[in-house]
Amino acid sequence: MELHGLHGQVVRRIGESLASDEMRAGEVIRLEDVQERYGVSRTVAREAVRVLESKRVVTSRPRVGITVRPMAEWNLYDPQVIRWRLASPFRSTQLRELAELRAAVEPSAAALAAVSASPDTRNTLVELAREMESVAHSDDIQGFIAADLAFHRALLNASGNGMFAQLSEVTEELLVARRDLPLMPDRVDADAVRRHTEAAEAISGGRPEDAARCVRAIVDCAHREVEQLLAYPAGDAAEQGPGKPGQGPGRGHPV
Repeated sequence: MELHGLHGQVVRRIGESLASDEMRAGEVIRLEDVQERYGVSRTVAREAVRVLESKRVVTSRPRVGITVRPMAEWNLYDPQVIRWRLASPFRSTQLRELAELRAAVEPSAAALAAVSASPDTRNTLVELAREMESVAHSDDIQGFIAADLAFHRALLNASGNGMFAQLSEVTEELLVARRDLPLMPDRVDADAVRRHTEAAEAISGGRPEDAARCVRAIVDCAHREVEQLLAYPAGDAAEQGPGKPGQGPGRGHPV
């Protein structure tokens, strides 16, 4: 959940500095430093530090100060932490990790859904896949992104595995990032949309192997597209946009 207000702004600015390696692991700052650097009261500074501690990016101890923790100790599943990393010069690492996470989880979630999802849930997945087809044909990119997010969220929920379901907010950050950076094409790839329909139909028909295969094709294709984007220098794809001759990838896949 994105934080608002003064302390939310301080959290974001510190978090982005941490993710950009401007403030490094082991560095110690005082609460007074936070107050002075960001022009806020002691109360606001203390609340911001509390939030950062909850995300495990810093520790705060009396007579020691606020110590930056190594990134390996951060809560890397926190959506706000993911956004900080995506806004940093090291966004390629975060994009790759998100793609790899989805490739590891979603095919298994599809197989589980084909076995255990309720009839209503199966129908919902088919309807969401059809909605994706509809908005794709109208070239409504924003509508398509919303439908794609809804499909993958429903897929993870349909698995019946609560831990998979809670990953939906994390894995969605990949598609959100592609929209916001922006790294989305002007037109949606029809083959990728078809794969979503095939996955939904396999789940609806109770065919776990087919469901896993279809979803694996979706996430593998998206993973390859991320790798292709990463083949360009940082910022080039975002500034030039994919799909332009000689300026980045020309195909865009739902993820």
